[in-house]
Amino acid sequence: MRTLAIDLGTRRVGIALSDEGGRFATALDVLTITTPSQAADEVLAIINRESPTRLVVGLPLNMDDSVGPAAKQTIAWAKDLSRRAGLPVVFIDERLSSFEAEQHLNDRKRGGERMTRQMKKERLDAIAAASFLQAFLDGRLGGIDVGGDR
Repeated sequence: MRTLAIDLGTRRVGIALSDEGGRFATALDVLTITTPSQAADEVLAIINRESPTRLVVGLPLNMDDSVGPAAKQTIAWAKDLSRRAGLPVVFIDERLSSFEAEQHLNDRKRGGERMTRQMKKERLDAIAAASFLQAFLDGRLGGIDVGGDR
C-alpha cells in the first residue's frame, strides 16, 4: 500500500512517500505555497503522478493534546483533499516531527555533509513528513480520530 504523507505548514508543505510495499518512507519534496488552496492543487498533482492509496497528514496538536486553530485548519484542509482525491486520510500526531527532522539534519552535517541554512530549510519539512510516515508504517504512531468520515 503506497502512502503519501503531508506536513502542512503556512509557507511550506513537506511531502514524503512510501514504497509500494508500504515499508519504507522517503522524503519527496517541499512545496512553497502562499495559500491552502494552492497547496491542495499542488498535492493533488503529486497524488495523480505517484498514485498513492492513502494519505497520512500530520496534525499539529497542542502540547496538552488539545486541538487548536492550526489543527482544526489542517483537519478541514485534509478532509477536503481526501474528498477531492478520493483517498482515505489518516491523521498522525506530528508535534515533534520537525524537531526530530532538525536533529537528523544536524547529525548529517556533523557527519561531514555540506549544508547551508537554506538547504536545511528546504529539506526540513519533507524529512519531517518522512519521519512521521516511517513511524506510522512501523506501527509506532497510530491514527488520531478526528470525527466525521475519512
